[in-house]
Amino acid sequence: MKYRSIDLFAGIGGIRMGFEDAFGEDIETIYACEWDRYAQKTYRDNYYDMFDIAGDITDVDETKIPAFDICLAGFPCQAFSIAATGGYGRKGFNDDFKGLNRGNLFLEVVRICEYHRPKVIFCENVKGLVMHDKGRTFSVIRQAFRDIGYQVFWKVLNSKDFGVPQNRERIYIVAFRDDLGIGEFKFPEGTEEKSCIRDILDEAPIPSRYYLSDVYLQTLRDHKARHAARGHGFGYEIRDLDGIAGTIVCGGMGRERNLIVDHRPHSMIPETHIKGSVNKEDIRKMTPREWARLQGFPDSFILSLPDSHLYKQLGNSVSVNVIRAIAEQVHDTLEKSNQHRSKKK
Repeated sequence: MKYRSIDLFAGIGGIRMGFEDAFGEDIETIYACEWDRYAQKTYRDNYYDMFDIAGDITDVDETKIPAFDICLAGFPCQAFSIAATGGYGRKGFNDDFKGLNRGNLFLEVVRICEYHRPKVIFCENVKGLVMHDKGRTFSVIRQAFRDIGYQVFWKVLNSKDFGVPQNRERIYIVAFRDDLGIGEFKFPEGTEEKSCIRDILDEAPIPSRYYLSDVYLQTLRDHKARHAARGHGFGYEIRDLDGIAGTIVCGGMGRERNLIVDHRPHSMIPETHIKGSVNKEDIRKMTPREWARLQGFPDSFILSLPDSHLYKQLGNSVSVNVIRAIAEQVHDTLEKSNQHRSKKK
C-alpha cells in the first residue's frame, strides 16, 4: 500500500528521511511546513519536491492540505527543554518566544489531524516533555490526541543505542487512529551496532577555523573554573575520540560541550580574524559534517549554508537512525493491520 505523508515543523527533513528510508516506495511526501527560511533552503537542497514549503503553521488552512495517511511532526521542543537559551527554557504552554507561542504549537498538529484523520501521527520531542510541570504537560498532549480518536504510544529512546555516537535522549510518540484496532505497538530496542566519535571524523587536514584560538580556550577554562568553584558542572568538555558525544544542541555551549583533541596534521594559520593564535594542543570543535554524521545523515546530504546555520539546524534536528527504526515498526504494524482488516472483509 502507498502511504501519503506530510512533514510538519519539517526542519531539514530528518524525520522524513527516516520514514522514507523505512517505507521505501510505500511512502510519498506530499506536503511540508517549516517557518525558518534557512531550514527551508537546506530542505529544498535535499528534497526536490514539486510543492512549495508552507511557512507559519498557524496560517495554514487545514482544508487546503491534500489528504494524507501519516503526519510527521517534530513540534518545537524549546518550551520544554533544559537546554533552551535566552531565558525561555521550560516555560511549556506559557512559552512566548519572539511572539511565537512554541508551547502550544502541538495544537496545530491536533487541528490538522482532526480534520484529515490520518492513520498515524508521529511526533518527536525532548525527554524533558515527559516530566514537565510534574507530567501534566505530557498528559494534556496525550489526551488531546485521544480526544480526536487516537491510541497513543510513547517511549524515550537514546540515539547512542542506534548506531550513532551521540548521547541523545528523546521522546517519540506514535498515535494510531482508533478504528484501525491497533492495541499494541512495540518500539525498537536499539541495535548491536556501536560507533564512536573516531568513526565520524572528517578526513584530515581539518581547516584551521575549527581549531580554537589559545585566547578563547583560556576563556573557556576560566569560565569552567568559576563554575567549578561554585560547585557547578557547567563549561566546556573535551570528548574521548573512542567515546561518544554529548547531546548536540543549537545554541549556548552546544559546540563547546563536544570539543575533541585532533592531533592529525593541520594548518596553524588562522582562516578568520581571531584573538591570539591557533591553540597548540590541537583542541577543536567538530565540523557541521561531523555533526550531521552524529545525527545519522548520509554524506550525500547537502550542507550548503554557512556553519552558523548548519550547527543550529543539525542541533535542532533528529537522529535519523532512531526515526528509521521506529518507522520500520510503524510500517510493519500498519501492514499487519491492513491484512487483518482484509481478512475480516
